[in-house]
Amino acid sequence: MLFRESVASLARRTHVEGRLAELLAENFVHRHGHRPRSSEIRSWNRSIPVLVNSLLEAGLGEVEMLLEYGLPLTSKRADVILAGVHPGTGGPSYVVVELKQWSEAYPEESDPLQCRIDAYPAPVLNPIEQVRGYCDYLASFNGALEQSPESISGVAFLHNATEFGVAGLRQVTEDHRGRMFTGEQRGAFLDYLRARLAPKPGARVADDLLQGKVRPSRQLLDVAADEVRSREQFVLLDEQRLAYETVMSAVGAARRSHHKQVIVVAGGPGSGKSVIALSLLGELYRRGIPALHATGSQSFTKTMRKVAGSRKTEVQRLFRYFNSFMEAEPNDLDVLLCDEAHRLRKTSANRYTKAELRTGRPQVAELIDAARVPVFLLDQHQVVRPGEMGTVDQIRHAAAAQDLQCTVVELDGQFRCGGSDAYLRWVTSLLGLEGDSAIDWEPDGKVRLLTADSPQELEDFLNSRRDQGYSARMSAGYCWRWTKKITPAMTALPADVVIGDWARPWNLFGDRSLLGAPPASLWATDPAGFGQVGCVYTAQGFEYDWSGVIMGPDLVWRTDHWVVDRSASKDPAFTRATPDTDIDRLIRNTYKVLLTRGMIGTVIYSTDRETREKLRSLIPPSEGA
Repeated sequence: MLFRESVASLARRTHVEGRLAELLAENFVHRHGHRPRSSEIRSWNRSIPVLVNSLLEAGLGEVEMLLEYGLPLTSKRADVILAGVHPGTGGPSYVVVELKQWSEAYPEESDPLQCRIDAYPAPVLNPIEQVRGYCDYLASFNGALEQSPESISGVAFLHNATEFGVAGLRQVTEDHRGRMFTGEQRGAFLDYLRARLAPKPGARVADDLLQGKVRPSRQLLDVAADEVRSREQFVLLDEQRLAYETVMSAVGAARRSHHKQVIVVAGGPGSGKSVIALSLLGELYRRGIPALHATGSQSFTKTMRKVAGSRKTEVQRLFRYFNSFMEAEPNDLDVLLCDEAHRLRKTSANRYTKAELRTGRPQVAELIDAARVPVFLLDQHQVVRPGEMGTVDQIRHAAAAQDLQCTVVELDGQFRCGGSDAYLRWVTSLLGLEGDSAIDWEPDGKVRLLTADSPQELEDFLNSRRDQGYSARMSAGYCWRWTKKITPAMTALPADVVIGDWARPWNLFGDRSLLGAPPASLWATDPAGFGQVGCVYTAQGFEYDWSGVIMGPDLVWRTDHWVVDRSASKDPAFTRATPDTDIDRLIRNTYKVLLTRGMIGTVIYSTDRETREKLRSLIPPSEGA
């Protein structure tokens, strides 16, 4: 939240002092580490005073206003939450307000949940559905609403719009969590506010909301089976919902007129790509529409087969690999959901492929051919091994080669790492992935970042969190050789990761559980995975509460920059033919993946003394272990 005050106090600050937007911008920089967009500042200047005036005219000067309220465990923000007392029940009442400056907007032809605004190049989510999603999400995650979910309502206020200009948006059903008012309906809007809020102080009610206990995140695997087989489990917000509706709209067009369309959903770690994929798979499965989920990750696919397809072979068959479609009939499926599509390969052929199938056809072309609506969900900064090549541009070019429309939906929110977009920027800057340099970490209250002086200290800290009921894993850069063959004579897993007198095994190689350790594909999700060190291939695509990351000698800090030492990497995927520039990028991407698995916090240890000193200089001592 950027600012909180009563309506009357905010009115004085807005109209007398005239520096509300400046104050919000200052708070934004302090919380997020960068300046807000100019469009956001304009919105504060133009929309908040209109809402304040409406509340004053309604006689609600004592109602509390929470501006730019951060939704729990995500980087998403609601424009305003009004906190007060319900005039009928006397209980708490919260109104989520989504402010829009639009003068006109019209629904997408095939899907009223999406709408078009002339100034925007791509469709956006209907504001009625947007604010309803915020209400549903808050009711799911804020403990203050657990006993009274009916106390929250939502409204989109399009104060510059006429009824004629946005009439088409009302094709979406309105209810108490999703309503819309225009500037022409100002009287009705005031009546709505008076019906939800009494002219009484709202400070204590606001306190309750802000102090409400945040419920644990609905982690993907905990609800995967129910999502696919029985009912919706996830609340999709903003661009997530837009991506979902874009795919469902394309499915409708494909079934009506044999239309074919390629869709790309691009976003960083924790932006909800896999949640979108599972939500779509579940809905399509329940409707009986032919659809499959595919990845290039053995760990992710096997885990989904085990979790979502537990005791139901029919559901297990929904989860495939990218190389499963070499012999597929064109458009045999309605939808193919290609999750983790940054792991696409040049071709699907490997050493086991039959000679007649070694056509050299690009894997992306096979996947596009296989369905009327191929969907690619990816993060370009998660390419971690040579030969992986899934990028937005490559998929666009592949679609263009077949004269197909390609629609790209960008996800700008994230739901991992406590929903801290500041932490993701810190990681990207630390590793220099976008040309920037390492910056100091400023704790934002959403996620914890710690350093450890030894691997034993790191492990002890994670163990203490496990004793408190949290999940935790240790992972490392691929800097130690991996003993992949376990013989019957062995009584313990080989301790390959050796740092001084501390030694632990890599996660188990293969599909079988041995010596008490889970198979590689379940390392990230089976509690028995703790005690083994995971590599990027078993961690990628998964999340856990606490993440311990060991940075090896393949990436070290020297004076004022990173040095990548390819000789320190033991990854068999790196060969002499792999260029230095590729290895540099892949190793940095590897650590980005490892550093973005933690939901609550991350502990970092480096085997290199100078690198440890650099990390300590960036992370405040108060955050240290």
